[in-house]
Amino acid sequence: MTGHRTVHVALGTRSYDVLIGHGLIADAGRHVREHLPGARVAIVTDENVARQHGAALAASLQSAGLLLGEPIVVTPGEASKGFATLETVSRRLLQTGLERRDAVVALGGGVIGDLAAFAASIVRRGVRMVQVPTSLLAQVDSSVGGKTGINTPEGKNLIGTFHQPSLVLADTGALETLPRRQMRAGYAEVAKAGLLGDAAFFARLERSVDGILSGGDANARTDAIETCVVMKAGIVARDEHETGERALLNLGHTFGHALEAATGFSDRLLHGEAVAIGLVLAFGFSEAAGLCPLGTQERLIRHLKAAGLPTHIKDIPGGEVFNPDTLTALMHQDKKTVGGKPTLILVRGIGQAYVSREQTWEQIRDFLAGECG
Repeated sequence: MTGHRTVHVALGTRSYDVLIGHGLIADAGRHVREHLPGARVAIVTDENVARQHGAALAASLQSAGLLLGEPIVVTPGEASKGFATLETVSRRLLQTGLERRDAVVALGGGVIGDLAAFAASIVRRGVRMVQVPTSLLAQVDSSVGGKTGINTPEGKNLIGTFHQPSLVLADTGALETLPRRQMRAGYAEVAKAGLLGDAAFFARLERSVDGILSGGDANARTDAIETCVVMKAGIVARDEHETGERALLNLGHTFGHALEAATGFSDRLLHGEAVAIGLVLAFGFSEAAGLCPLGTQERLIRHLKAAGLPTHIKDIPGGEVFNPDTLTALMHQDKKTVGGKPTLILVRGIGQAYVSREQTWEQIRDFLAGECG
């Protein structure tokens, strides 16, 4: 038995629980059996996570009599979020004998969660889904809310579905084996939660960032994860399909996704690192437009630097000078674009994000020209 905290995502017949605590992977069989009675499961993971946690998860599910076949293991990294790997995973799931009452279990970070959930949404026209996020980014953000997707050369996550999980098991113990760079990258999504709607939470993060990242303050880490999940669960419950308020969760992402695409979805720039730079750009754009007080961006930069995150386009390794026209063209592919006009998530201050459709592509391009120089 493990102690855990529970956050409920209220979506009517699609409601589910997010369990947060230490030891949930080893106890996954019991939780899956309780929440998905009668289901068998197939695991999708990547090579790195399989080495760390695959055996423990498989043993727990096997002992509960739930496991179908061998885990499906893919190559780590954003490059796996494409059509080729989606086809491979989908066919492998069919070969396990997975039926519509059964479930896919995604063991890994955001890439595996997005990829496996997309496959679950289309195999047999939809089977159930269990998220077992092993990265900080996935635990605080991508495992909750039902967004699935793959990348294309045109942009990030432009092909996908909405497919809510039936259960999320966020094992905080998995973070103890997470590479330092991945932990820092995930922290960008933690900071984003405070920046978009909870100034008091952001102030707490400024005081506790070291303990959260190092694990030296386990309570602060768990509290931060829970706070992020509670915030996202509330937003998703009110706007499941991102027709309004849920767009706020994309603070920093419109700029960040363009940077990811420009760097070829490679390890040069992890998603959370792109979000960190995107947050700074969003705050910088807001300041330049006179929307928020001067000095707000600098406060954000200080905090992200304290977390060991990049804060400017020039921080991206490789030494190249990014083209503002290319970045603006990539931003045209953003899913929030309406009628060819940009939609940005901007800020009036810390914890005061809002959806803006008043800017032009020319203003964005001119701003980026100053940032790319």
